[in-house]
Amino acid sequence: MLVELTARRRRAAAGTLLLAALLQAGHGPAIAQSHKQRRTTAEPAPAAKPPTELRDGQAESRLLAVYKLIGEGRPREALAQAESLARDYPNFQLAQLAVGDLLMSRTRPIRRMGDVPEPDTTRSIQAASVLEELRNESRQRVDAQRSRPPANSIPAQFLELSPRSRHAIAVDASRSRLYLFENTSKGLQLVADYYASVGKLGTEKSIEGDQRTPLGVYFITSRLDPATLKDFYGAGALPINYPNPLDQSRGKTGGGIWLHGTPPDQFARAPLATDGCLVLANPDLERILRTVEPRSTPVVIARQLQWVAPHSVSAERKSFDAVLNAWRNAKTQGDMTRLLGFYAPDFQTYRKKPLEEWTQVLKAETRALRGRELHLKDKSYLRWTDSADTMVVTFGEVAEGAHTGPVKRQYWARRGQQWQIFFEGVIG
Repeated sequence: MLVELTARRRRAAAGTLLLAALLQAGHGPAIAQSHKQRRTTAEPAPAAKPPTELRDGQAESRLLAVYKLIGEGRPREALAQAESLARDYPNFQLAQLAVGDLLMSRTRPIRRMGDVPEPDTTRSIQAASVLEELRNESRQRVDAQRSRPPANSIPAQFLELSPRSRHAIAVDASRSRLYLFENTSKGLQLVADYYASVGKLGTEKSIEGDQRTPLGVYFITSRLDPATLKDFYGAGALPINYPNPLDQSRGKTGGGIWLHGTPPDQFARAPLATDGCLVLANPDLERILRTVEPRSTPVVIARQLQWVAPHSVSAERKSFDAVLNAWRNAKTQGDMTRLLGFYAPDFQTYRKKPLEEWTQVLKAETRALRGRELHLKDKSYLRWTDSADTMVVTFGEVAEGAHTGPVKRQYWARRGQQWQIFFEGVIG
């Protein structure tokens, strides 16, 4: 009996020490580093060995399994799995916290995650703040699993996606969740989803340095080699095209918005922790890095995604298809009066050409057709609705008899009952 009691006290003490270590080593409040933010580390936890194969989502699945066992009143099994998870991912803070709580629960009831005394010093107040971040991260992970998107549904922004876009990404900032889709012959299929951190001050970026994540329709522009990046960015980085033409038309500033990973000693960031980037755990980012293609992969970032059945957007798609086809016919026929009626007075291009200059470009393009039919290939329609209604349209413009043509992107805005182009440019 004495031996058993002594063992229990040692395990409880270990739990207390583990919680203290969590709060003092590797889980301090965020401070600036480079142009991003990270939690400080007094004694960094040992970095996990690089995986030989993709292990995206596994750490979270195992953590949720631990939570399930706790909910079922099976603490011994929960502890064994939590300890295994912490060994495999020693930088996963929530796994370490679960171990500490489960050990402590052997000596007294645990009222909540990270159940430690109320803060009474500056250091403990900071520690309590970090604990609250971890609780929020845990809550976001659990809520995302409880509220899964309806089967076979898609975000409402994806009206049509060209076969050239083999994948697509959508982010629900309210759930700290990134969804990865594969574009198949049967339409978009959800293949994975991951916990993701956004800006410290939330979303709707408008000016440089506001520590917010932008909202809108974007595209991955490149894939940065991790060998050229600081350890802060983890497995790598995928920049997106913020500010896009819609952002620019609204006077938004800033840049350098990336999807990137975490430092070797840190598995995940708090839900609101970045300077505007989207940050994922390295194993999750590695899956995305190996999957998506720059330039053709759209990234929709929404405050809250609206999930719809694919057939429910067919009417919107057909309605806009008729508008784009009318634009195509006007250009094919060289009817400049009708063609210019599709362009907004505040029209701009990548080189900031106003409509007056762009009119000369359109005249030259229609002359080059020499009466040939103009075909639009591989069309994509991505709709963004906030205070305005915007359609981001991408297509290949190919003249009858030609094998190839420029790939163009247009931004259309609904002005009253009419759709008008306020931006057009060649992207490939």
